[in-house]
Amino acid sequence: MPLLRISMRAGKADAYRQAIMDGLYRAMRETLNTPEGDQFMALTEHDASNFSYGNGYGVNRSADVVYIQITVFDTRTREQKTALFRRIVELLGENPGIRPEDVWVNVLESAKENWSVGNGVASFI
Repeated sequence: MPLLRISMRAGKADAYRQAIMDGLYRAMRETLNTPEGDQFMALTEHDASNFSYGNGYGVNRSADVVYIQITVFDTRTREQKTALFRRIVELLGENPGIRPEDVWVNVLESAKENWSVGNGVASFI
């Protein structure tokens, strides 16, 4: 039940943004065993004056950097997360052509009891 928040600079075509979401969904299906149809994502675009990045941690980023924050159950293994990072970079490199240096990913873990996916019900207790 991942929830994704994607942030990037404004100005890319619809197909570029859709390729990002498609690639992320595919990476989650392949590495986290995310169920089919589990596509809860929000992509937010920012003007250059409202979007900042740097070259910290020895990575030479460009203005095409994409920030990806993924909230998941706290049941994922280190191996799954490592595979997820790798697969995201591969898929976004293929389409829409994002450089590995411009893929910034953060995984946040949350206990199952913290989720309600509709109808006001604690969905996973």
